[in-house]
Amino acid sequence: MPHIQIDINKGLKQDDKKMICKHISETFSTVMKTGKDHIAISIREFSEHNLYLGQVTDSSAGVVLINIDLRAGRNNQQRDQLRIQLMEALSQITLIPVEGMYVTYTEHQGEDFHLSNRKLDNWRI
Repeated sequence: MPHIQIDINKGLKQDDKKMICKHISETFSTVMKTGKDHIAISIREFSEHNLYLGQVTDSSAGVVLINIDLRAGRNNQQRDQLRIQLMEALSQITLIPVEGMYVTYTEHQGEDFHLSNRKLDNWRI
């Protein structure tokens, strides 16, 4: 079960949050070749100076930190494709330049992910 956490240093409209969640779940499902029913997304909003990214000299332009917890087994091409598509979509929705974004991946075994009715298996191609 991927958990995609979006930390952003600006307020978002409810419609923007819905659009972000819809885009992330569809993109993740397509790129990672999996369903959508197990995708979890968190959006956390912070004030301007509560997020820092070293390469951003003016945080008023915006900072987005994205942490993606996912099952081990995805290849680098999938991870790169996901990162690029998420950054581009988030930039269009939030108007924050991609240079103000940072993505980290944390991999877990499938058995580390649990829904109310099941745990997930390791991901396989």
